[in-house]
Amino acid sequence: MDLANLIQTIAIYALPVLFAITLHEAAHGYAALHFGDNTAAMLGRITLNPIKHIDPVGTLVMPLVLYFATSGAFLFGYAKPVPVRFGQLNNPKRDMVWVALAGPAANFVQAVMWSVMFYVLVVMGVEERFFFEMCQAGLLVNLVMFALNLFPLPPLDGGRILVGLLPMRAAMAVSKVEPWGFFIVMALIFTGVVSAWWLRPLMAATASFIQLMLTPLRVLVS
Repeated sequence: MDLANLIQTIAIYALPVLFAITLHEAAHGYAALHFGDNTAAMLGRITLNPIKHIDPVGTLVMPLVLYFATSGAFLFGYAKPVPVRFGQLNNPKRDMVWVALAGPAANFVQAVMWSVMFYVLVVMGVEERFFFEMCQAGLLVNLVMFALNLFPLPPLDGGRILVGLLPMRAAMAVSKVEPWGFFIVMALIFTGVVSAWWLRPLMAATASFIQLMLTPLRVLVS
């Protein structure tokens, strides 16, 4: 592994990753507070301080180990989840959907903003490749977080959204998967199922939608 390339990769991805995980988790906390649960607020987790959201294993150790183990071909990690007591929400089953959706929504907005920044750099005549690569990294990181977290299996956000939308009996059945959900998701990731059938298609569709949104801006700078 080329040490210089590793350092450059870390420098390019550090800021986008910190923003992605921090705003994702803070968004969950803000949404929970809005809908009646102040648990995250009381624990100081509604903050833009990334240190509060970093999980030593999931955010630091696991991505580095996977980077070296796969020569940079595969990365996966997670942040410290914001605590939410769904029973404290004004309407637990309905509001669970909005609280869960807030995290991926924050990543979608960031993906749009990193794309806008790319075009702004073009307009400003910036030639330094580092900043363009950071914008591309920001888009990629947030597309991955957006798509992966929407996978419909607890404890991922998509699983909680599914539980909130399903009739009560079906919702209870899906929620029982949560204790094993993380291991199931990891197995599906390592076997390529999630990547081939969920992650890549949803990321591609979302990227295309963002480019469609930014068509006027793209035309302006072309």
